[in-house]
Amino acid sequence: MVNCACGSTKKPFSNSNLLPYSTLTRKQRPVSAGKLDGRSVEIQRLIGRSLRAVADLEKIAARLALNHLDWLSAQNTDLAAAIYHPEEQPRSQARALSACKRLYGWLSDTEQRADNPTERLHASHPPQNLPKLITEAQIDALLAAPDTGTAHGLRDKALLELIYASGLRVTEAVKLKIGEINLERGLINTIGKGNKQRIVPLGQEAAHWIALYLAQARPQLAKGRIIDELFISQKRTGISRQLAWMIVKQYAEAAGIAGLSPHGLRHAFATHLVNHGADLRVVQLLLGHADISTTQIYTHVANERLKHLITQHHPRG
Repeated sequence: MVNCACGSTKKPFSNSNLLPYSTLTRKQRPVSAGKLDGRSVEIQRLIGRSLRAVADLEKIAARLALNHLDWLSAQNTDLAAAIYHPEEQPRSQARALSACKRLYGWLSDTEQRADNPTERLHASHPPQNLPKLITEAQIDALLAAPDTGTAHGLRDKALLELIYASGLRVTEAVKLKIGEINLERGLINTIGKGNKQRIVPLGQEAAHWIALYLAQARPQLAKGRIIDELFISQKRTGISRQLAWMIVKQYAEAAGIAGLSPHGLRHAFATHLVNHGADLRVVQLLLGHADISTTQIYTHVANERLKHLITQHHPRG
């Protein structure tokens, strides 16, 4: 029996097993595929119906046992060493910590342990997946790839120039209507995520190619039909997201750029702005990010580029 700090007596938590003592004394029943049978309220509270959490707790218990510790005797530093194991990935550590917090919440609720050694433990953040760095030279090669002597090539050239010059999401680009772009003023009026409107400036180069597309290629593709969307397909409808992806992929491969998507062009737009000294708040507004923390990833991309340049060119890099 385990005596808690308040003086009451509770049935013990089994240190050799992860489940409450009351559960261990019951007759074992087969477990259905993918989940526990749900007989025990304690199990549901302890592991949140997650078999993976059980495996995580078993792993932590085994590491504690190597130092002759268990769930009732382990302290904050003991748990930290067991959870933040160097062989585990940050996501695995976070999942194990979550399971431990639920376990100690149960131990506290059942008065088997007065303190909670996981209170000051926090999940480590996994490394950020930085956007692939596309150089300005690669962008130049990409934008030079379409054959502007054809209607489709001129349309594709205008689309690529637009996305790179404005940082529009692919959905925003394909849904853009003729009335939402002002070439004389160099402005785009777009509706982004959350149905939020924003005004995005458009550079002279992109405006030039869009004007050529409107004058020469779009009438050939429309064949007399009135279509609201700026970019249209041979079916005389607005182009789809899938077609936009195929267009970017086709010319990226022609330019020797592997794995580039329309979102990669958006990343390039933001990264190149930051590289040339643009204020992060301005980039946030241009991209339509609700939170500045989403935009900050581009400062990390720029920093990675600087580190690479130092490593490559500095004599002691």
